Amino acid sequence: MFLRLLILFILNLAAALPASATQTAGISRLGYAIQMGAFADVKNAERFTTKLQSKGIEAFYFRKDNGVYAVRFGDFPSKEKARVVANRLVSEHLIDSYYVAPPNEVVFSRPKIAGWQQPQPDEIRKPGTPLLPVVPKETAEKPVPKPAKKERDMGAIAARTAERFVGIPYRWGGENVVDGMDCSGFVRAVYNLCGLSIPRTSREQFKAGDLIKKDDLQDGDLVFFGSSADNINHVGIYVGSGKFVHAPRRGEEIRVTAVDESYFEKRFVGARRYF
Repeated sequence: MFLRLLILFILNLAAALPASATQTAGISRLGYAIQMGAFADVKNAERFTTKLQSKGIEAFYFRKDNGVYAVRFGDFPSKEKARVVANRLVSEHLIDSYYVAPPNEVVFSRPKIAGWQQPQPDEIRKPGTPLLPVVPKETAEKPVPKPAKKERDMGAIAARTAERFVGIPYRWGGENVVDGMDCSGFVRAVYNLCGLSIPRTSREQFKAGDLIKKDDLQDGDLVFFGSSADNINHVGIYVGSGKFVHAPRRGEEIRVTAVDESYFEKRFVGARRYF
């Protein structure tokens, strides 16, 4: 009797696996990546990326905090394997130098908002203003406890990373790109910089991750558009305040758009969360 129950349990478990496995299909933590280049002109970064892609290398470019563009590719299980590939590209004169990016490296962890680079108000003092002595209070005020946060809010980091691409004319896959590949390639690049590998096309991306209601959208969630769940043709990254960042058409600048903008509101299909 016990053996029969055990067999039934295993069969039921096996039958349930495909349903749960499809939710995370194609999603994995990224391994080591190769980064190279310091291009001042985005067109040069684009041409170099296209050259790598013509060799069958799935590369993408992004703008660093210092304003120059870098190119990155790869998902290697070890640093040594990444170096072997990189050294081969050097010997083939395809690249000159490179940097091996470790897993879980967060490229943009600091929020970038308007005026973030300016000094704080308490750092500004009028010339000639005398410094007054600080008189300590008799009793120290009890510090206000801060709300608990996750050690690393990857959704927020993904949203801020997506915002770094705004204004960049983006192409994904050179001249052989298929319709809708630029938008999915863009979100894939953002997630790559956040240490996560997701499927390549918007349709595959829609089948992965956790289903999220529109009212429950959070930073870093992907929002999908199309005529139906079986016909997804656009995707973007939600960045809060009812807006998302996306690559509209091939060669156009990446921009911020409201999810409830008339065109997209009519075509909204659903959202997914990966972190």
